Amino acid sequence: MEATKATKGAGGRRGGERKKSVSKSVKAGLQFPVGRIARFLKKGRYAQRTGTGAPIYLAAVLEYLAAEVLELAGNAARDNKKTRINPRHLLLAVRNDEELGKLLAGVTIASGGVLPNINPVLLPKKTSGSQEGEKAPKSPKAAKSPKKA
Repeated sequence: MEATKATKGAGGRRGGERKKSVSKSVKAGLQFPVGRIARFLKKGRYAQRTGTGAPIYLAAVLEYLAAEVLELAGNAARDNKKTRINPRHLLLAVRNDEELGKLLAGVTIASGGVLPNINPVLLPKKTSGSQEGEKAPKSPKAAKSPKKA
């Protein structure tokens, strides 16, 4: 009797052990799903034909943007002594960064609030109280109040 040996067919098509499949994301060295983005590009009918590099490039760009926003939001959360990123941290991260702020200018982040900002006109005027004995000389225009006719 013949030994149990995996016989290969012509060109190694039949029998034998199958190789473990490697995803397009792993080949590209990305975390974002290249295959899924390719499917969305095809189903979306953005163009009649889609190149093989398009979903890879798009996945890389999306991954970079996500990493950038998450890094800045994580820094904002740490500044507020929190361990979890919430919408407020996302808003602070995006609005304080010039390029991301320009990219997401028309975007409203739900539950994000607004940037802390006080108009300088509303702030109290600074007085020269550093030297108590001396008073700063007043200009004649500032001393007079406008006369009403």
